[in-house]
Amino acid sequence: MNVRRRLIPAAAAASLGLGALTACSSDSAATGNTEKFDVVASFYPMAFLAEQIGGDHANVTSLTEPGQEPHDLEISTQQRAQLEEADAALFLKGLQPAVDEAVTQTGIETKIDAASLTHLEDHGGAGHSHEGEEAHSGESEEEHGRDPHVWLDPVKYAEIAQGVGKAFEKADPDHAADYKKNTEALVKKLNGLNSDFENGLKDSKSKVFFTNHAAFGYLAERYGLTQEAISGVDPESEPSAARVKELQQEAKADGVTTVFYETLVSDRTAKTLARDADLKTDVLDPLEGITDKSRGDDYFQVMEANLKALQTALGAK
Repeated sequence: MNVRRRLIPAAAAASLGLGALTACSSDSAATGNTEKFDVVASFYPMAFLAEQIGGDHANVTSLTEPGQEPHDLEISTQQRAQLEEADAALFLKGLQPAVDEAVTQTGIETKIDAASLTHLEDHGGAGHSHEGEEAHSGESEEEHGRDPHVWLDPVKYAEIAQGVGKAFEKADPDHAADYKKNTEALVKKLNGLNSDFENGLKDSKSKVFFTNHAAFGYLAERYGLTQEAISGVDPESEPSAARVKELQQEAKADGVTTVFYETLVSDRTAKTLARDADLKTDVLDPLEGITDKSRGDDYFQVMEANLKALQTALGAK
């Protein structure tokens, strides 16, 4: 679509196809200058929204390749060219600083920040305490920041979907009716997913679960659970010896059976903790990307797999 039709150097144009990033689109053409509404998404949860809402009218590409850890993304020259040629950029400010900077520097007309479409919270103090203890989370107060992992809460993800739908309608009014219809269908499915989680987790033996990094604060808050993260929001950070000991004590106190790890980062620390504390391990996917290791082909399938994993670990009836 791209109404601006900006000219770009031949070398950059040739590189757009090489920068493929087509995990979210079967069209390997350049992001800009197509007959569709060209959307560049920052990573999988944003690309999934753009695909579901854009439908046949949108050409969606992702800056984060399948299997790439989103937090580590650096923007290449080719990707900057993609952004310049797109009709819209959909990103989540605060998750990927390189994307935030690149989007700010481009002349793209429609910049959709998902973080502005819902309320972000600080889950730094999401840990809980026992009698005589102070609350813990694995991070100091100074390290706390607003948690960007809102897509793991179906309710907040639905709020974002509604905002994205309105932005698409405004940016591409010729297809506004279809965008509205697609948004309503997506929100309905997300509401159904929320009901599945509510019903599936309301009656469980334990309410505490261990994760590799603090990605599940919104999910835990939504369904009355407590997330205890080995590391903080950064999945690559290493826990202190005191934190590991603390978690071992926590497991005994709260009947924790399982340490969850994820597919895009090392499982070494999680498995070490599980071995030392005589716990099981399983995958709880933060859905930052879909790979052949994912327990499902899209957001909904993986979230349902997450629900089953939590039900088993928490002893849900």
